[in-house]
Amino acid sequence: MSSVSVKRASGIVAAVAASVVPMAAAAQDFYAGKVVTLIVSSGAGGGHDIFARMLARYWPKYLPGAPTFIVQNLPGAGGARAAEYIATVAPKDGTAVSHVFPGAIVAPLLEEGVKHRYDPATLSYIGSGDTDTRICAVPTTSKIKKLEDLRTTPTAFGASAPGGSTHDYARMVATLAGGQVNVVNGYTGTPPITLAMERGELDGVCGWGWSIFKSERSNWKESNPFNFLVQMAITPDPELVALGVPDFGSFLAGDQQKAAELVISQQAFSRPYIAAPEVPAARIRLLREGFQKALADPGLVAEFARINIVNRPVAGDEMQKLVSRIYSTPAAIVAEARRSIKPAGK
Repeated sequence: MSSVSVKRASGIVAAVAASVVPMAAAAQDFYAGKVVTLIVSSGAGGGHDIFARMLARYWPKYLPGAPTFIVQNLPGAGGARAAEYIATVAPKDGTAVSHVFPGAIVAPLLEEGVKHRYDPATLSYIGSGDTDTRICAVPTTSKIKKLEDLRTTPTAFGASAPGGSTHDYARMVATLAGGQVNVVNGYTGTPPITLAMERGELDGVCGWGWSIFKSERSNWKESNPFNFLVQMAITPDPELVALGVPDFGSFLAGDQQKAAELVISQQAFSRPYIAAPEVPAARIRLLREGFQKALADPGLVAEFARINIVNRPVAGDEMQKLVSRIYSTPAAIVAEARRSIKPAGK
């Protein structure tokens, strides 16, 4: 290479480096004096809301400039309402982030004929606060004692809306395992669903996150009014296995089993946090780093432990890869998965 070429190349490298330094510095300075709105896609008082509000007290410590975090609840449409808000209405500068339900990420793939105002493949994934197992539960006083009983006994299970885990997992039990389950939508979270169960208005619930259950029912080992019918997991939870709770996959085979696995794959990110696609990459990197550090903070870990919240974070870049893999599932399996969670009568 000639000396002229070397000088030209050196000049290009120096110019790129010079441009990167101000960009990094600008990202570091951006959050000073700012307010970050954390949208929660569930009603107040449930496990997701509790987790987000605790996280919001620690996250600012690990963002340059220590911005103020405020939490707002925006329940509806199984988390899709919050996802649409982030994608279409919220600021695109990194001052708005949202917790959504995992179903809001897979819904555009699995809900046939439903138009969404956001594309999960383009969202910016900050990370997930946990991976999880989900359960189907009924009161211990119920005539239902095991999953097989649902095949012969009509039941009413409470749910939020199509796309939410409480709807989709109950529908899977009906369509793939032959359960006579009528899904009653319209509840804002598991606390009102379980209250309706205790009043005798509902027979049960499916899609209840195991870690959410333990945070909402912190004394469950001493006094548990619920019987667990089945667990739905990528890998069966050892604690539930020890309790004798069967895995949903053991009741299925072939494409039905693969379809259930596709729906259940969303549990790899059971507490997802997102931002708009347009947020600059440098700010997404800061949000991701702050998210991971906040969840590792000894103070927050101790607070979670006191109320039985399990904290197994998934990094944002890993979430981005997981979503890409989900959206590359073969069409035949996607079709079967869509059938399995389709609302009754549609």
